[in-house]
Amino acid sequence: MSEYQYYEFLAVDRPLDDRQQAEVRSLSTRASITATSFLNEYHWGDFRGDPSRMMERYYDAHLYLTNWGTHRIMLRLPRHLLDIDVAEDHCVGDQVTVWTTGEFLVLDMTSEDDSGDGEYDPQGRLSAIVGVRTELAVGDLRPLYLAWLAGYGSWERDEDAFDRDEDHELEPPVPPGLTTLTGAQQALADFLRLDDDLLAIAAQASPPLDEIAHDPGQLAAWVTNLPHAEKSRLLLRVVDDHAVTVRMEMLRRFRHEHTTNIPDPPRRTVADLLDGAARRRADRQRREAAQRAEEQARHETARALAREQRLDELARTEDAAWSRVDAMIATRKPAEYDAVITLLTDLQALAERDGRPHTFTQRSMALRQTHTRKPSLIERLDRAGL
Repeated sequence: MSEYQYYEFLAVDRPLDDRQQAEVRSLSTRASITATSFLNEYHWGDFRGDPSRMMERYYDAHLYLTNWGTHRIMLRLPRHLLDIDVAEDHCVGDQVTVWTTGEFLVLDMTSEDDSGDGEYDPQGRLSAIVGVRTELAVGDLRPLYLAWLAGYGSWERDEDAFDRDEDHELEPPVPPGLTTLTGAQQALADFLRLDDDLLAIAAQASPPLDEIAHDPGQLAAWVTNLPHAEKSRLLLRVVDDHAVTVRMEMLRRFRHEHTTNIPDPPRRTVADLLDGAARRRADRQRREAAQRAEEQARHETARALAREQRLDELARTEDAAWSRVDAMIATRKPAEYDAVITLLTDLQALAERDGRPHTFTQRSMALRQTHTRKPSLIERLDRAGL
C-alpha cells in the first residue's frame, strides 16, 4: 500500500499577506497556497514544515489525514475567547492537547486507527468542521466535550491506549445540546471516530439548549440597546480588519448574558461512560440480530409458500413439463440446459413431496441414458444431484 498524507490549513480571521505566503511557500514547492489556504498531498516523502508552528504563526485551522489511520484537527482562537483552564479540563493524553502562544490558544485533537481502513477523500472535511471554532469562541463547549469523549473512546480500538487508573477520571461538565449537534459538531465527531453508542450514553446527562441564546430577534434587540460609544468602538475595530474577532466576542457576550444557568449534573467516570456504551452496543446488536432473524424467517416462509404454489401448479401439468424437458434438451443450447436443471429440480421436489421419489428416479435415469452423449448436460445433472 502506497503512503498517503493530506495537509490542509485555513486562515479564517485574517488572510496571509505576501510576505507570509512566501514564508509558507518556502516549506513546500508543490503546495496549493492562497491568502487563506494551504493544501498539499503526499504519496511519497514528507512535509518539511511543522504544523504546530504553522498554526502558531499563520493559520486558524488545520486538518491532517493519512492512509495509515491518523486523523488530526487543530484550531487556533484568540485566547480571551476560550479559557485555558476550561480547555485543559478536556485534555486526554496525546489525543486532546492545548497550549497558548502569544495572544492565541491552540487546540490539538487526534484520532488513531491502524485497522487499515484509511481514507483517501479528505476534500471538504476541514470546511465541514471549521465551524466549531466559532462555536467554541462564543461559549459552546460541545466541541471540546466531543473531543474529550472521542479521546477516551479510543480505548475501544486500543486496549493499551490508557492505564487502568484512567477508569476513575471524571468527565468534564456535560454541555447542553449533545442530542442536537450542529453539522460542524457532527463532522468533528465523525472525523475523531466518536462512537455513536458512547455519544448516546454521554448525551443522557445533557440538558436541552437554551433557545433564547439562539433567537435572532433577541440578538437584534440586544445590539440595538448597546451604548453608542461601545458601538462606535466595535465598528472601529471592524474597520481595522478585526471583523471576525468582533463578531465572536459579541456573540459570546450575548450568549453569556442570555443563557440560563443550569446546575451541572453529577459527573460520571470514564468507566461509567465506556461500560454504559458497551451495554448499549450489546443491547442494540441483540435487537438487530433478532430483527434480522425475524426478517430471514419471513423470507423463508414466503419462499416456502411460493415453492408450494409452484409445485401445485407443476402437479397439474407434470406430463407437459417432462415434454418441455425433452424439447429444451433438443435445442442443445447451454441456456436451455440450465432451464432444464431448474425444471427437473422442481419435478424432483414434487415427486418427493407426493411420496413417489422412485417415479422421478426412473424417468431421470431414462433421460440420462437417452442423452448420455451430451457431456455438458450430464455434467449439469451431476452438479445438481439429479
